Amino acid sequence: MNTFEVLKKEEVSAKNQAVFENLEKSLGFVPNIYAAMAYSDNALKDYLQFSNIKTSLSPIEKEVVDLAISQVNGCRYCQSAHTAISKMKGLSENQILELRHGKATWDKKLNTLSLISKEIALTKGKVDKATIEAFYNVGYTKENMVDLVMAVGIITVTNTFHNLTNIEIDFPVAQSI
Repeated sequence: MNTFEVLKKEEVSAKNQAVFENLEKSLGFVPNIYAAMAYSDNALKDYLQFSNIKTSLSPIEKEVVDLAISQVNGCRYCQSAHTAISKMKGLSENQILELRHGKATWDKKLNTLSLISKEIALTKGKVDKATIEAFYNVGYTKENMVDLVMAVGIITVTNTFHNLTNIEIDFPVAQSI
């Protein structure tokens, strides 16, 4: 059961109406999760600024993190949204399912990123030393580690918000695993 209704542009503050207009221009629509964040006069704009920070992770690497963390956190909205986004970025359904399991058998570097992402979520950051060493051994840097933590934080905010509100999913619903 939804605990928040999805707001329409005419129901939000003038500040959020401007954000809605920008989302409509850039994405073609306002995702329901963002529309629900508009109950706050500040949260939507702040979240979008946070989620659009520059990162040393590639767009595919960012999806690896988002899929692994959303699976651990049980967020169906984000599993669905990031499945759709990952397909647009060229990942196959099988690759996406693997990433949601915290692995990427087709790419050693992405596999390591997926594994550490999953472990971060499961252990609340108390990751095994061997996992951290593997992260650096495949070519990731300390800058990448910092950006990984930021990426985990960003997706965790969205996962938590959806899990609390159960906003209607407005993407093709991802396969259950």
